[in-house]
Amino acid sequence: MRAHRHGWGGVAGMALACTLAVAGTLVPLRDDTAPVQARSSGPAVRADYASAADCTDSRVPSLSPTSGSLDGPTVAAIKKRGRLRVGVDQNSYLWGFRDPATGQFAGFDIDLVKAVAKDILGNENAVQYLTVPTNKRIEKIQDGDVDMVVRTMTISCKRAQDVAFSAPYFSAGQQILSAEPDITGYNDSLKGKTVCTASGSTGEDVLNGDMPTSPAPLAQPDPRHGAKAVLTPANQLDCLVLLQLHQADAVFTDNALAADQAAQDPTVSLKGGPVTVEPYGVAMKLGDDDLVRRVNKVLAAYIADGRWAAAYHKWLVSELPNMAPPSPLYK
Repeated sequence: MRAHRHGWGGVAGMALACTLAVAGTLVPLRDDTAPVQARSSGPAVRADYASAADCTDSRVPSLSPTSGSLDGPTVAAIKKRGRLRVGVDQNSYLWGFRDPATGQFAGFDIDLVKAVAKDILGNENAVQYLTVPTNKRIEKIQDGDVDMVVRTMTISCKRAQDVAFSAPYFSAGQQILSAEPDITGYNDSLKGKTVCTASGSTGEDVLNGDMPTSPAPLAQPDPRHGAKAVLTPANQLDCLVLLQLHQADAVFTDNALAADQAAQDPTVSLKGGPVTVEPYGVAMKLGDDDLVRRVNKVLAAYIADGRWAAAYHKWLVSELPNMAPPSPLYK
């Protein structure tokens, strides 16, 4: 585990690696250099995030791999093309990143991508990786630019109205990351502070009042706890850079990502505890039922035969101990 970390040299090393990642199967989908926008705190408006009566944000049902076609028109098109097009991150250390030592994509998410490619195409390397920022994940799926997104993407009822999700493959929760000793978590210690979260993330949904915290008593009329402003860059790692530049006081993100950022920068740490329950899933286009069922078949085997545990111990166990794969819920 430590051997993986040794070559990074913190965020600066990662930024350099991302700058150099221009060859191979990397295909950037947008310019991530747009300026960061600061928004003043305003009144929260709670949205109806449930898409069906049987859907709760921590338990969104997916299609069963034991009923329906696993090899329909979507899977057939992927086989004809000869490669799987997958939206990933290239700067989420331990999840999806360009390893500067090898020049290849690596991480927990990438291992899952390879398992899907192996099952559908017989070759784990038959993948076209496309970098997708947080706020473009759904758009790129809907536009058909990618077959799927595997990018620490939280399953929610709100998102399930726009994309189809696999069964969950990991469970995380939103948590505060900061270097300031007077910030103690997602609470009133954020009053007067500047908070950063990625645009289009569930952290932004929570801060806007569009997604409740868990347990419910944590939910308050002002979900920003008096924060002075919220910064919303396109990618979550940008928040860590803004924190290091003293342009933000705290980052609000999945604790799975925050733990990896803390591993790169010993001056920051997780504060308080997670305040949401957020399962990660593979996101695909609505109507691509055969692909959803096929991915769920892969996931079930990936967990049952020990590959999930092997990937977890390779990438995540030192930062996120005592984790287990979440149970599927099929409809």
